[in-house]
Amino acid sequence: MSYKIIEIDGYLKPYEGDINARMDNYYRKRSELAGGCPLTEFANGHLYYGFHKTENGWVYREWAPAADEVFLTGDMVGWDKFRLKLHAAGGGNFEIYLDKDTLYDGCHVKTIIRHGGDILERIPLYIRRVEQDAATNVWSGVIEDKPAYKWINGAFKPKNGAPLIYECHIGMAQIEGKVSTYAEFTKYILPRVKELGYNYIQIMAIMEHPYYGSFGYQVSSFFAPSSRFGQSDDLKKLIDTAHGMGIGVLLDIVHSHAVKNTAEGINMFDGTTYQFFHDGAKGEHPAWGTKLFNYGKNEVIHFLLSNVKYWLTEFKFDGFRFDGVTSMLYHDHGLGTAFSDYGKYFSMNTDTEAVTYLQLANALIKEINAYALSIAEDMSGMPGACLPIEYGGLGFDYRLAMGEPDMWIRLLTKRRDEDWNMWEVWGELTGRRYMEKNIGYAESHDQALVGDKTIMFRLCDKNMYTDMNIESRDPVIERGIALHKLIRMITMTAGGEGYLNFMGNEFGHPEWIDFPREGNGWSYHYCRRQWHLADDPKLKYKFLLAFDKEMINFLGINDVLSSPVHSLYIDDGAKVLVYERAGYVFAINFHPTDSYTDYYIPIGSEGKFKVVISSDESLFGGYDRISKDYVYSAESQNGNGFKIYLPARCGLVMKKA
Repeated sequence: MSYKIIEIDGYLKPYEGDINARMDNYYRKRSELAGGCPLTEFANGHLYYGFHKTENGWVYREWAPAADEVFLTGDMVGWDKFRLKLHAAGGGNFEIYLDKDTLYDGCHVKTIIRHGGDILERIPLYIRRVEQDAATNVWSGVIEDKPAYKWINGAFKPKNGAPLIYECHIGMAQIEGKVSTYAEFTKYILPRVKELGYNYIQIMAIMEHPYYGSFGYQVSSFFAPSSRFGQSDDLKKLIDTAHGMGIGVLLDIVHSHAVKNTAEGINMFDGTTYQFFHDGAKGEHPAWGTKLFNYGKNEVIHFLLSNVKYWLTEFKFDGFRFDGVTSMLYHDHGLGTAFSDYGKYFSMNTDTEAVTYLQLANALIKEINAYALSIAEDMSGMPGACLPIEYGGLGFDYRLAMGEPDMWIRLLTKRRDEDWNMWEVWGELTGRRYMEKNIGYAESHDQALVGDKTIMFRLCDKNMYTDMNIESRDPVIERGIALHKLIRMITMTAGGEGYLNFMGNEFGHPEWIDFPREGNGWSYHYCRRQWHLADDPKLKYKFLLAFDKEMINFLGINDVLSSPVHSLYIDDGAKVLVYERAGYVFAINFHPTDSYTDYYIPIGSEGKFKVVISSDESLFGGYDRISKDYVYSAESQNGNGFKIYLPARCGLVMKKA
């Protein structure tokens, strides 16, 4: 059979057999798991396993195929390890029925596994809350027995249009040096996001993780929202409130690996590594020090797909950003691989079982919520990753354009401003696979971690401590503000079919992100967001904030990113790019010193144009050298173009008058 992916990309023709095998694997596994039923009827592990209150009491079920015996312990039995024994229920499952008054809200519990001669203390696999004791630092599961949260905006559907994503981390979202909460984020940060015009937030570090400094990427309890930030209902209220503001909420989901910890995580839950993970070196991520799932095992697929359904239905997330997709797709995890030819995507290095899992996950997402988004963190450019499954693709809606921030860092650190190549910039921002949508971004959380810097701090460094007041005309700050705006303007408008920004970077947040750790004296100084910098009328951060707000609202109101982008003129000598999208003409001059009095803008058709946004506006820290009232005429006698004043380090958005 020939799938549409071959028609879309003719270079895949030699690999048609691989595409067919990809699809055969998907349909065979789907039938094996769900038969002719929807996947959503299969992905119900969270409704069967774990703790569930019934009319007659409680039932607790666990999957531990290698266990000899399973027990439940906790506050309710004074931590007697062997008083409550689960009974074998077949298929590696164990269960116990308890009286109504045995368990209660806030009751701390653990699972005891007898494996061979070992007695193992474990956190229940499907537990929905996990807490760390402040005195002992020991983690345990916690029973939740509260009335169901009453949703106000339970039927929310995101508005049509491109996703404009505000990436955020709950714990470091406040000014104070502490771990902040879901409630504080709801009260203080959501209004900022709404004011800026973003239509999605993407929340990191929700799935419980024992090490705060992992940024949430070493997950221990997959069904428990992090207790560091508050109660589960607080997270639901955050999402409910965002929906009331018209903001969708994406979960940064981690199915690419899991934390090694056995006392806190799912590793060796039943005494074996192969319960969830590959044995030996295949089950160890060489760069991350984490455990790697066996995606060929049906029970693992059941666990992970149930996890997808759980977050969509229980918390009403509007989709996911899948972490570490490149690591999942290849046996070498993409480490050191240059994906320079198509053979790199279809070879013995491809983890076909992971490919099938991702297809199943994306199919399930759309079954549950047709409006939900699925975004792949993939730097390899796997063909078809963002094509529908029925086309022969993996079913993601978008891929993060990970090469874009790498390019900006490379230009900022390796080349003088006058040596930037406009063809390279244009190629990186627009060179994406046909019919596969990208999320463009200049920097995410990755570019701001300790050892790196935000773009603004890279541009200005120590001068930000002394010369960000509005009276200063420091040339380093002037350059930084100008380039910060231009990098964002062109990335927003040409870099993808969506856009992402990490919280605080919209106003040029200085310094870096460094979680409290032994090496910094357990300090929260760099693990917070300094909103007061943007709110201070005497500081220049307000200019960058105003520019971001203007651009984001412009993109959202006019749905610019849903239209294709077309190059009109690239002038590397002058460091100018001119392009068109959604009927708007963009002209950006990256030259550090040369302003052009009569720069010719080729339009290609007759018409009258006005400037609607100029990065040189005083509102954005510029000098108001561009009139927004003047009408420019593109006529046949002048080649269907017009001449305009284009200052150095200035970007313009023009619209037909």
